[in-house]
Amino acid sequence: MLALFGQSVVRFFRLLWLSLWPPRDSAARRSPARIAIILLFLPLLGLVQLLHWLGFLCDEIFFRGYRKVEIRAPVFVTGVPRSGTTMLHRLLAADNRFTTFTTWECLFAPSVTQRRIVQGVRYLDRLVGRPLARLLGWAEKKAFAAMDDIHDMSLGDAEEDYFVFTPLFSCFILVVPFPYATWIWDMGRFDVAVEPVEQRRIIAFYRRAIQRHLYANDPARQFLSKNATFAPFIGALAEEFPDARFVLCLRDPLRVIPSQLSSIADGMELFRNDPAASGFRDAMVTQLHHFYRIVLDPPVAAGSFSTVVLSQLKDDVQRGVAQLYKALDIPLSDAYSSTLAQLSVQAGGYQSRHRYELADYGLDAATVEREFADVYAAWPEMKTGARVAG
Repeated sequence: MLALFGQSVVRFFRLLWLSLWPPRDSAARRSPARIAIILLFLPLLGLVQLLHWLGFLCDEIFFRGYRKVEIRAPVFVTGVPRSGTTMLHRLLAADNRFTTFTTWECLFAPSVTQRRIVQGVRYLDRLVGRPLARLLGWAEKKAFAAMDDIHDMSLGDAEEDYFVFTPLFSCFILVVPFPYATWIWDMGRFDVAVEPVEQRRIIAFYRRAIQRHLYANDPARQFLSKNATFAPFIGALAEEFPDARFVLCLRDPLRVIPSQLSSIADGMELFRNDPAASGFRDAMVTQLHHFYRIVLDPPVAAGSFSTVVLSQLKDDVQRGVAQLYKALDIPLSDAYSSTLAQLSVQAGGYQSRHRYELADYGLDAATVEREFADVYAAWPEMKTGARVAG
């Protein structure tokens, strides 16, 4: 843990240096406006991560029992980004057998100490009529409104747990503000780009994050993870958690590629980066291709994973989830069956307002089909055509 803390401090200052003088061949635009934004954002980001590390230190002093928590048969929802991982994660999270990270836990309280403080503040807030809760609710709607069409998000929702890597400055989403940080890109090729020693440190850090979560919530429940960038982690996770189960989500590359590029475009623009830069686009497409290759031939035992194709799942959500439980040998309770029936109606009728085109990023269907020919050959029924919603 100490080595990772030292590494995170070094990376913070590397980000500061690179942000002030970004490489000319990166997607970062060299401008006074960008420097001003970074000088506001990066110190705030660093301060929040420092508070997280302080929370981790307090955990070792006051809540050291978290280390004894056993992680039993965790379930990891992953695959390729923009392939229905969020929908499936939230469907599974409605099953009371599972516990999963929520947005506020990932972003603001990864330590047990921080969660206990938040619980105390909540208790005091209720005593005086919940003014703080109402203020946060208003701020939450304002902050997340712009993302509704792309990724519905709120502080209390089940959320992607890649945010727990932010204290390491290794959360993959950080390529949006910092597209020149090579070690962040390496997380997208974790299995081949990260040295084995660092892989073990990162996986050990993640194990502790899960143990803290279970300790702070309910150690008896089964841990559920959703991380659309975990495809290159599958082998390491299977080694760390031999009884783990993996749900691997797939979708036609003709839809995934423009959807992924479009989903981060506004964030890129916010930090005065160019989302259409060919180098950034090509790096992202290469990452996605790597994800597909792993998901189509996962480095785990045959009975420990199940593959879900988004277009097939949406045809019959309830049946698809029931088949998934059967494939992973997870009991389907009567209570969850009833809940699932209600959620399936909502999920099956959902229509995304997110719109995108391959041409927006200088790509066309013929090029994608040629470059991803191995993907289509391995899973021909995945191809749905270049439809543009979702």
